[in-house]
Amino acid sequence: MKEIRKAFNRFCFQNRNKGIPNLMFYLSLGSAIVYIMTMLTQNLTLYSILCFDRSMILKGQIWRLFTFPLTYGVGQANPIWVVVGLLCYYSLGRAMENHWGTLRFNLFYLCGVVMMDIYSMIFGCRADVYYLNLSLFLSYATLYPNAHFLLLFIIPVSAWILALVDMIFILIGLFTNRFPYNLFPIIALLNYFLFFGKDILNVLPVSWRLNAKRLFQKNKPAQPKNPSSGPIPFNRTGSYQSDHDTPKPGYTHRCTVCGRTDVSNPELEFRYCSRCGGYRCYCSDHINNHTHIQ
Repeated sequence: MKEIRKAFNRFCFQNRNKGIPNLMFYLSLGSAIVYIMTMLTQNLTLYSILCFDRSMILKGQIWRLFTFPLTYGVGQANPIWVVVGLLCYYSLGRAMENHWGTLRFNLFYLCGVVMMDIYSMIFGCRADVYYLNLSLFLSYATLYPNAHFLLLFIIPVSAWILALVDMIFILIGLFTNRFPYNLFPIIALLNYFLFFGKDILNVLPVSWRLNAKRLFQKNKPAQPKNPSSGPIPFNRTGSYQSDHDTPKPGYTHRCTVCGRTDVSNPELEFRYCSRCGGYRCYCSDHINNHTHIQ
């Protein structure tokens, strides 16, 4: 799985400019148009054409699988909160696209849409764009946990605090809402867990993670010591390796006579002999005191 994630990250990085640029701008603009037209006409005709409807999808209206994100805000009485929400999600999406690249962000949002479609088609419920945008906010809070939002336009609150609050409400909803709607947040957040993996822990403050790591190491059972292990004695060459040990990997120079390296004995100087065949390296003690090898 780790190799697959590395290959996916490499693919997204190499093609970061491919896809639909500024995707959240088009989604926010489309949602604003749908909301304004619905409020002006005082009917839900446009909404009913774009919203998720399983029965109509089975009749061939497959565009509903991808147009339901444009129905954000329809049904809310206060247009101010709709405008604030659209501006917020647009700015979050732009920040994530700048951080990830166009392709990765497109795949992230598309993955969330597809997962919502599959779940809603199986259980016959209506896909909700609210939880889809919630995954967008949690992703932003993971990338920028110390970013600040103005609660009620006055109180600055860190993004990681709001993310934890959202998680708490999601857990409460699992037990208070009816099936299958109680699992909507989990399905909508699958793309969040899929794209971030264990990096979701970055939403927590660094101090919390360090304390948890120390607590885990403190409660971790001690490893049994190998009785044969002990301090490595000096050998006759003056290095810390025994006569039968091979030099540690990572050295640059190794003496052909004594086997000492620039890692085990950094105080020595190493040179190559021009009279020996091949590239023969010797330390300062043996550069003038060795048998030439042809």
